[in-house]
Amino acid sequence: MTDQISGADRAVRAAVDRLAAAQESRKPCAPVRDLIGTDDLTAAYAVQQGLVQRRLADGARVVGRKIGATSEAVQRQLGVDQPDFGYLLDDMDVSHGARAGGGAISMRTLVQPRVEAEVAFVLARDIDPADGADITLDLVREAVDVALPSLEIVDSRIAGWDIGFTDTVADNASSGLFVVGDQGRSLEELVPREVTMELLINGEVLSSGTGAACLGDPLEALRWLAVQAHRFGDPLRAGHLVLSGALGAFVPFAAGDSVEARISGFPPLNVQFEE
Repeated sequence: MTDQISGADRAVRAAVDRLAAAQESRKPCAPVRDLIGTDDLTAAYAVQQGLVQRRLADGARVVGRKIGATSEAVQRQLGVDQPDFGYLLDDMDVSHGARAGGGAISMRTLVQPRVEAEVAFVLARDIDPADGADITLDLVREAVDVALPSLEIVDSRIAGWDIGFTDTVADNASSGLFVVGDQGRSLEELVPREVTMELLINGEVLSSGTGAACLGDPLEALRWLAVQAHRFGDPLRAGHLVLSGALGAFVPFAAGDSVEARISGFPPLNVQFEE
């Protein structure tokens, strides 16, 4: 048993090293499923934790979570059949630079980026009941301070986006950067499942969808995340930002491109990218 445990630990460490090296060099790596298997979610999330802890040791700070693979369109693109989650760190937030005078977002940390439009939530209180089974949709709704429009720049350190479910989980749910708008809406003003979305690259609509495409309701996606976070012993906290998941397919972009998210109920969210 000791050898099996140490072997599993070695596999997790090797996967962390592989993904971290790919991020640092901006050179995609081989999938990590050869190390941790295709269905061991405990190992996959252990790799994710290892990567996050390295970044925290370098001075980054957790500011929230992201939910991945919430829409059927994205699940088809990734070849997965269930959602996952990752961490948002303060050095992933490029909102201020994007909003300040229309400044361009640097792509220097990205490897193989794609972009998707989402509804984000800021939490007014912890979601940490004594019994995780008590995490209801009403409880989650009451915990939301405001909803915001967002763009998530998803990325993969794995060559050619050749990922299985454990690969994307290990790679912090294929996260990269994110942008959130600065004009929030309360849930009295906005019904998340009823929003419509168009994602434009250089003025051309390349993706569209609705709030209902996100696990039936972005608030249901938030409830799913709250249950998972509680189960993993790291509950969602007041002040956290949560990207609830794509409302349609993600699309590739390149340096020089202008990206716009039009999510009903919010002002358009516009960003420019540069190398």
